[in-house]
Amino acid sequence: MTFTGQQLTTQLDADGTLTVQLNDHSWDAPTGTQVLIKVEATPINPSDLGLLFASADTDNAVYTPGKVVAKMPDGATRAFKARHGMAMPAGNEAAGIVVAAGDAPAAQALMGKRVACVPGTAYATYAIADASMAFAVDDSVTAEQAASSFVNPMTALGFTETMKLEGFTGIVHAAAASNLGQMLVKICLEDNIPLVNIVRSEAQVKLLKDLGATHVLNMTDADFMPKLIDAIAETKAMLGFDPIGGGTLASQILTAMEAAASRGAVFSRYGSSEPKKVCIYGGLDIGPTILNRAFGLTWDLAGWLLTPFMMKAGHEVVGRMRARVMKDLTTTFASHYKAHVTLEEMLTKPAVSEYNARRTGEKYLVTPNG
Repeated sequence: MTFTGQQLTTQLDADGTLTVQLNDHSWDAPTGTQVLIKVEATPINPSDLGLLFASADTDNAVYTPGKVVAKMPDGATRAFKARHGMAMPAGNEAAGIVVAAGDAPAAQALMGKRVACVPGTAYATYAIADASMAFAVDDSVTAEQAASSFVNPMTALGFTETMKLEGFTGIVHAAAASNLGQMLVKICLEDNIPLVNIVRSEAQVKLLKDLGATHVLNMTDADFMPKLIDAIAETKAMLGFDPIGGGTLASQILTAMEAAASRGAVFSRYGSSEPKKVCIYGGLDIGPTILNRAFGLTWDLAGWLLTPFMMKAGHEVVGRMRARVMKDLTTTFASHYKAHVTLEEMLTKPAVSEYNARRTGEKYLVTPNG
C-alpha cells in the first residue's frame, strides 16, 4: 500500500540559493519496526530552524504558494558545503496517528494509536518513524499537547541529568524565558536544584519569577555581572547551558563562576580549582564564540546535543526521563503556541517572519492535515 501527500524540503545550492518548498510525496508501507504516522501536529523548534533557514535572508526572500527562495550569506554557504544540492526533509518531532505498521511486535503494538514521535521528517502529511522513537500517549492527551513532548522536555531533563552525571550541584541557564527554560524552572523547583536564569528583558524576569524562580537576571542591566557572581556564589551553580553560542555570554558565565569560586580562597595564579563548565546547545547568535580568559585554567567549554547525551546516559536514565515527561505532559512539560498553521501557511512571509525571529512566546505549531 502506498500513501500520498506533501513533504517539505530545504535545499541549499552552491550559489547560496536556499529553497524551502512543499513537494508531492509518496510513502511505502512501513516494514519491520517502522510505523507510518499521519501527522496531526508538529512544532517549529529552534533546532528545526537551523536546518530550514539557517542564516538565510528571509526578509528579502521570494515567497510563492508553498515555496520560499532566499539567499544564504557566502560564509554560511561555504560552511554548509556538505548539504549543497540536497533536498532535505525537516521537522524533528510530531504527534499523530499510526496508520500502518511493520510486522515487528513493537510496531504492531502502536497500530491505530496516537503517538509522540521523533521522525526528523515531520513537516509532511505522513512520517515514518522507528517504533523505538514513537511513544503511545493516553487517550486524554491531544495532538497539540503531545507534539512537543520530546525535544524541549527531554533537553530540559537532560540538563539536570548531565548535572548529576558530571558531579555538579546547580545550573546556570541562558535565554531562560524560552519554552524549554520555563520547563527547566519547573523541574528545578520540583527537584530542589539551584538554578540561575539569564534573560534579556524585565518582562522575561517577571515571567520566570511568576513561575517561582528565585534567581532571574537581566543581562542588559548595568550590574548584570556583579549580580551573576552573587547568584553563582549563593547557589554554587558551576554548570552552564547556553543556547546563544556566539558572542561573550559563555565567557561571562565562566568569569562569574571563577569569581564566585575564588571568594575567600587562597590566591593561585592558575585560578580556582573548582570545576567550571559551560555547554553550548544552540546557535541563536551564529557569530564567533568569544572567550576573554579571566577564569583561570580549571574550566570546560563544550557542545551539548540531546541524542549523544541519551546514548551516553543509557536506557535506564532515558526511560526514567520519558516516563516523567509522559506523566507531567500537561503540567511541567506543557508547551504554548502563538499560532497554528498548515504546511502551506508555514511558508508565507508573515509566518516565517514571526517564527524565524525566535522570540519568546512566538512558537508556531504546524498542522499538516488540518
